[in-house]
Amino acid sequence: MKTLKLYSLVILLALSFALPTFAQRKAGKTPASSAATTQAARGVDTITAAQLKNYLSFIASDEMEGRDTPSRGLDTTAKFIAMNLERWGFKPAGDDGSFFQKIVLRRDIFDGAHSSAEINGQKFNFGEDFLPTAVGATITGPAVYVGHGWVIKSKNIDAYKGIDVKDKIVVVFGEGFPQGITRADLTGKMGEDWISPALYAQQHGARAVLAMADYGMLLRWDQTRQRTAGAAPRPQVERFMTQSGPAVPVIWLSPRMSAALFQGEKYSATALMAFGSSVAPMSVSVPNGPPVSVTLPFELNPARNVNLTIAAKSEKPMTQNVVAVWEGGDPVLKNEYVAVGAHYDHIGICMPGTADPICNGADDDGSGTTALLGMAEAISHAKQRPRRSVLFVWHCGEEKGLWGSRYFTENPTVPLDHIVAQLNIDMIGRSKKDGDTNPRNKELSGPNDVYVIGSTMMSTELGELVDSVNKSFLNIGFDKRYDDPADPNRFFSRSDHYNYARKGIPIIFFFDGVHEDYHQPGDSPDKIDYQKMEKIARTVYMTMWEVANRPLRPKVDKPLPAQLTVD
Repeated sequence: MKTLKLYSLVILLALSFALPTFAQRKAGKTPASSAATTQAARGVDTITAAQLKNYLSFIASDEMEGRDTPSRGLDTTAKFIAMNLERWGFKPAGDDGSFFQKIVLRRDIFDGAHSSAEINGQKFNFGEDFLPTAVGATITGPAVYVGHGWVIKSKNIDAYKGIDVKDKIVVVFGEGFPQGITRADLTGKMGEDWISPALYAQQHGARAVLAMADYGMLLRWDQTRQRTAGAAPRPQVERFMTQSGPAVPVIWLSPRMSAALFQGEKYSATALMAFGSSVAPMSVSVPNGPPVSVTLPFELNPARNVNLTIAAKSEKPMTQNVVAVWEGGDPVLKNEYVAVGAHYDHIGICMPGTADPICNGADDDGSGTTALLGMAEAISHAKQRPRRSVLFVWHCGEEKGLWGSRYFTENPTVPLDHIVAQLNIDMIGRSKKDGDTNPRNKELSGPNDVYVIGSTMMSTELGELVDSVNKSFLNIGFDKRYDDPADPNRFFSRSDHYNYARKGIPIIFFFDGVHEDYHQPGDSPDKIDYQKMEKIARTVYMTMWEVANRPLRPKVDKPLPAQLTVD
């Protein structure tokens, strides 16, 4: 009954905010120019600070509970967006004639009471001796030890030389990279140029990965045990989980269980722990014994009897992207699309048990979500249609790892090669005030400025276009300090435009900068600079129109820099 009352309240709020507000608005000022008539015909003045504040006050309200992916708050926000799109006459571009591109998630839940392990008749207990991932399986068969278990082609590292792991149990040491290797060495494509132990096991048909606990894992053992046996874990996108083959369980072994596994083998567990993640044969010292020369990989005694049962169950919650098309007016060019996007999710109830537990995400990315709504409303009231169609996508799960944009670009509802450009809006609502000395606001942009990232990364023409539109329109400050593949913040790869760029689509990313309330409950609607939001939303909107009306699509004249293509 409480849920029903909440939904009733939410729908009433949604309807009140969805009512037309034209009578209450005063058109924002636009520069006096010969383009004024064109601007009016395109409906840009429909985008106002008052309109954006109305929408954002709903989208970032406590009733939306922080819009986590998945959550009822996110679902309600999606329905609110779709309700307005239908009212404005948009064409649904999701699944089955709807505005929703459904995404199946999966949450695997471990059942410790029905899990067991045994080596040569010796029994071991969950929590004390082993900690598995929640992948249900009965595991038995021959085992092979492969040390660190990595393949890194650029460093000529292959832990599996001369070994076939199909239908075998792969045993590794620890969880880190091979000795001397860092994240920066993982160049090229994951699964081809570099492969982790778990992924290699998936790709090559191994039955499981048993990982001997290293020092770091032993320090976290109790914490990991509590997490494994505790509340349901965070779900993942099911399709992403199965792309590399059937899931393979990974089981951490305590030193006691590791010792039992290697009892009577050519190397003891103690010697292998001393060898660690080394990449070359070496002599290692063991307590109370002579040095041992270790060469890997090697197969364990086939008579060794290893039996593990991992019990788990799966839940499959759903989430969705919201996808709509405003059809173009040119009989040929309407088959191409200018994509505009924002992520409508945030991080949910982030501070449970406190006086202010909800991270409302007003700036991140309620501001982009709302700007996209304002642009959709504006184009629906324009006196003409753009020549190309405009694809509006509100992405889910950006905060979980760019889920929505990855899912859309891998499973597009329109031909991906017909998308000529993508304009992404993620955080455009905060401004640095005069006299603000807070170091966490040091890089926050001012009330007439915005960071523009990626506009020339792939297309010189697209960069020139957005600069030209801005100079002839509102002339806000374009700060391009982060438009650099070597940016240490890696802003280019941290929002949804990234997945479009990886598919060869030129992008522009509009961003106000990080601030003191980033991913905090203080990111609330009352701190938003709505005048700034209006200016940036109008600028993005006019840029969209210019791209849509060009006779030719923006030319991609540069490849995406190599350092931005690492998985």
